[in-house]
Parts: sequence; C-alpha cells; structure tokens
Amino acid sequence: MAEVLVYVDHVDGAVRKPTLELLTLARRIGEPVAVALGAGAESTAAALAEHGAARVLTHDASEYADYLVVPKVDALQAAVAAVSPAAVLVPSSAEGKEIAARLALRIGSGIITDAVDLEAGDEGPVATQSVFAASFSTKSRVSKGIPVITVKPNSAAVEAAPAAGAVEALAVAFSALATGTKVTGRTPRESTGRPELTEAAIVVSGGRGVNGAENFGLIEALADSLGAAVGASRAAVDAGWYPHTNQVGQTGKSVSPQLYIANGISGAIQHRAGMQTSKTIVAVNKDAEAPIFDLVDYGVVGDLFDVVPQLTEEIKTRKG
Repeated sequence: MAEVLVYVDHVDGAVRKPTLELLTLARRIGEPVAVALGAGAESTAAALAEHGAARVLTHDASEYADYLVVPKVDALQAAVAAVSPAAVLVPSSAEGKEIAARLALRIGSGIITDAVDLEAGDEGPVATQSVFAASFSTKSRVSKGIPVITVKPNSAAVEAAPAAGAVEALAVAFSALATGTKVTGRTPRESTGRPELTEAAIVVSGGRGVNGAENFGLIEALADSLGAAVGASRAAVDAGWYPHTNQVGQTGKSVSPQLYIANGISGAIQHRAGMQTSKTIVAVNKDAEAPIFDLVDYGVVGDLFDVVPQLTEEIKTRKG
C-alpha cells in the first residue's frame, strides 16, 4: 500500500484536531506516515498511532521555533525524498498553506488547497472543494508530481484506528534560506476558554446588527451555552466591536463547523466565502430579504436582541 505523508500540527507534543482528521483521510488513499517537527515531536507518537499512523518521522531543532516556515519546508522535503509518498496532506491553516505551496514548488508538484473531502482515484487522490459561496462542488486531482493537498478543519470525523506508530528519526539538512526570517518575539494570546475558531464544531458569529461592542455579550453568552467559538463579520471587526482574530470571511478566517449561527449578518459574499462549507447554517436577521437567507438551512426573521437571549435560555434549560 502506498504511503501518505501527514504534516503534524502540534503544540509541545499535543496534537491538534485537524491533524487527526487528516489521518482519517489519509487512510482512504494509503498508509499514513506522520511528520512531527520541533519540541515535543516524539511525544505526539501515541496519539498519532491511535489514529492510524503506521510510522512517525520526527526531528527536533531550534530552527523550527526560531525561524518562520522554511525549516519546516526543508523537513517535509526531506520526508518526501525518504518516503516517496502517494500524497502529502497538510492542515489548511495560514501557515499550513504557505508550507504546502513552498513544498509543491520545490518538488515540482501540483497543489490543491482548502479541500473538504478526499477519496482514492485510479490516477491519484481526488479532492473535493466547495466553491463560489458553496454554489458548486468541484472534484480535482493533481496531474504532475506528488500531490500536495491542504484540507480544511472539520472536513472529516476523527476516527480511532490503532496502528504501529513506530518512531523514526528524520534526517534534515536545513537550506541557506532556513534562517532568513527570524522570530524576534512572541506574545501569548489571551485565553477565553472557548475553542479555537477554525477548529470549533460550533461557531456563533455576530455582525453589523449587533450594533456595538457592548452587545457582543449576547453573542458570547449564546456561544458559551453551546461550548462554541465566537466569530464576527468584517463590518463588526472594522467598527472595533470585536478583535480581528475572530473575523470570519474572505479577509479573515475560514471555518467549516458542524453548526454555524449567524446573528445580524447580512450575508455578503465576502463573509460567505469564510463559512460556506459549514455543515448546518442558522441565521437570525430582522431583514427577511437579507442574502444570508439564500444560504441557510434554518432562518429566523426577527430582532436578534429578542431571539438570541431566548435561544440562550432555552439551551441552558435543556442542558440543566
């Protein structure tokens, strides 16, 4: 069976959920071989083996923390040379897409970004993408070289599939470009206790209709009742009502949760581009003609200041 490289996104050995989803997809097209880099790389082995990794290639060096993405590209290139995989799968984060693009260029291969599904094909892996505000789904494959594919979080279920997970050292020789851009400082993000926006199973967002930073407490309360992440439209972010790190849309973050609740968001194409692949979409808006209603599975025409508190209380009642 052909091997499939899976780039491991982890924090000091704690494997993040999108990587476990990639292992599920990798098993459809071959035998997963994980590539874990940096501090705590070897500590990822148990979780990766539990979810199907036959082998775990590891390498730790200060370059991964001290410099930007090039050292990781060097390592993945070394892994490709060592394994000759059927494909390389990378989480579709901002960093992941940069790593994937640089790797594809180096190894002379095609790249597919923001896939939402993956299946085996006669001539290589076939990726599904959702395009044009979810109006169309496309299926495509790379026709040259080893396919490099980035996959959106929440595109596949995390499935346990115990495998050997044999840890092997990866030999990496860093290129001259590896130390070209140095990280000079880091500021830890203040924890809210909520899930990370791009990985959350449920996202509750607020837009222009929230009408002020002081009213985002309604959105946060609903999110907390559901154990959800909080998002915001560009209009709300530009107005200074919520941080840019929470923006969902074409110029913000792309999310693909099981449930997306849009409150006071009109549904402009720029916002839809960031949440169109959500599995179930619910909108609350007092304008019955708002474009968001063309996209939703369920719509509530009403004032969010009446609807959202009632919804929050009903959820709390049912959970309590």
